[in-house]
Amino acid sequence: MKHCLLIVFAFFTIASTAQKNSKAYKITYSRSSNGKTIEGQDPVLVFSDANETIITSANNLAGKAEYPFEDTFITQNQGIVIQAAYLSATRKIFTSDSLSLGKQAFEIGNETRTILGYKCKKAKTVINSNTIELWFTNDLNIKGAPSVLGQKLGLILEMNRNNNYIISATKVEKIKSIPSSLSLLKSNFSALDALTYRDLVWKSRFITIPVFEDEIINFSDASKSNDSIFRFANGTIILKKIKFPEIKSGSQVFVDLKEQSNGDAYDRTGTVFAIPVYEKSSFMDGLKNGAKTLPIYENGNGKQYQGVVKTDAFSPLLELMRFFTPFGIKQYGHIQLKDKTWHESVPYRQDISELYSALSNQEVYIGTFIGNYDKGGHKVSLNITIHGEDKQQPKNTFALPLFNTTNIMEMAGQEYGTMFNNDKGLVVDFVLEKDIKNAQLRYITTGHGGWENGDEFVPKKNTIVLDGKEAFSFVPWRMDCGSYRLFNPASGNFNNGLSSSDYSRSNWCPGTVTNPMLIDLGDLKAGKHTIQIKIPQGPNEGGSFSSWNVSGILIGN
Repeated sequence: MKHCLLIVFAFFTIASTAQKNSKAYKITYSRSSNGKTIEGQDPVLVFSDANETIITSANNLAGKAEYPFEDTFITQNQGIVIQAAYLSATRKIFTSDSLSLGKQAFEIGNETRTILGYKCKKAKTVINSNTIELWFTNDLNIKGAPSVLGQKLGLILEMNRNNNYIISATKVEKIKSIPSSLSLLKSNFSALDALTYRDLVWKSRFITIPVFEDEIINFSDASKSNDSIFRFANGTIILKKIKFPEIKSGSQVFVDLKEQSNGDAYDRTGTVFAIPVYEKSSFMDGLKNGAKTLPIYENGNGKQYQGVVKTDAFSPLLELMRFFTPFGIKQYGHIQLKDKTWHESVPYRQDISELYSALSNQEVYIGTFIGNYDKGGHKVSLNITIHGEDKQQPKNTFALPLFNTTNIMEMAGQEYGTMFNNDKGLVVDFVLEKDIKNAQLRYITTGHGGWENGDEFVPKKNTIVLDGKEAFSFVPWRMDCGSYRLFNPASGNFNNGLSSSDYSRSNWCPGTVTNPMLIDLGDLKAGKHTIQIKIPQGPNEGGSFSSWNVSGILIGN
């Protein structure tokens, strides 16, 4: 940090005198992509004289830029680069580097062009597999560019990346001096190292909602709630109340979860879910008062299933992400095998943008469940991030949870999803108050149990029936589980040379997320509808049985 401050002091000393230099220029640049000028762009502005170059933009200069935005300050003689970021009206940061300009290597050819009346030569370099051509002139006896790249060559009038993204000068103006309003001396910045600076600038471009940080999900009578984290089912479920901001249509929303074993060696079912606070009757009632207080679903097979389907007065869990823990990651990293370097944690990340309308401007409980009977259990951290509007994203304005058979209260007596041993399977009646256009069923399905001949290891067709007609059918199956071997240090090894984590499974692998299927249902009229899920669930084998965790959310406009 001391080195950074010394560089900045040297820069300020030079910059204060450079403002008085009479040979200064203002260069305006325009950006184009695939041969077309980018509409609504904020033009890049470069101010340069014999000593100093400043890279900014028209909006930055006019005070109209949206946060975050950056300016770059360069002293050409000393090769000092200062990047300054305005994260908000009150938070400003900078970083400096005295070496980056000298690290740039270019191949300079003999080819020439005339741009805006100035003779230019071409320099070429390759950065991260991108071929970049810079056209520069020395006619003005100044140096500068619309980025840090190529500052030592001369004045860059065109940057061409892979022949599909071009920044080109549209105007070169001689000015009396560089505007004094651009001086860093007028702003109060916090000095940071380059890595921290880039990280803060990146994170300032989206909203991060922290939910859990290094929270334990285990099975223990000692697991108790506190002021912010609620714990249920002997600690296998954790929840936190979260207030979401308004999420504009077209924004992208992601769930980020990190998991490590804190003692449990086995692969376990996990889920991240939401429970609306405003519901008169919700799954929260069952968590507080017991699984038996939840609405019962029966299909004639003699069992009662608690809280799995929507009723007139009850909504099931809104599943955001289904994930599966690997065999003992981190905790069992001491197990040594030749050519195996175990990973330290599993990062799960999933786009849940299609559910934004159920979260926008809402107060909800966000929860995470990992089924286990281990006192050490698992350690998790969870964030939800909201990213700016993307016009190419779908704009669903409706989300209605219909069913969820994942028994997150397994450790408090909730029945497994075994209703598919009956031809009726799972049937949900629901009423739409309004017509829904472009309706889709966001469907997550995973098969479990039964050991070798059970549904976890045997492909089974899932059939979705809407209002008496088959809407979709498929066989959910994952054949890439061996790709995640390094997540699974405690995975059992067999005589055939395979590990347990290598085996294909019914739509899941130890250490992965299970992606939802988005099943087109067409336009649905207001009124009563029925959806049915049918799976040929396998029979019991001694003390083992098969089950299916399926969840469905109706989305559309």
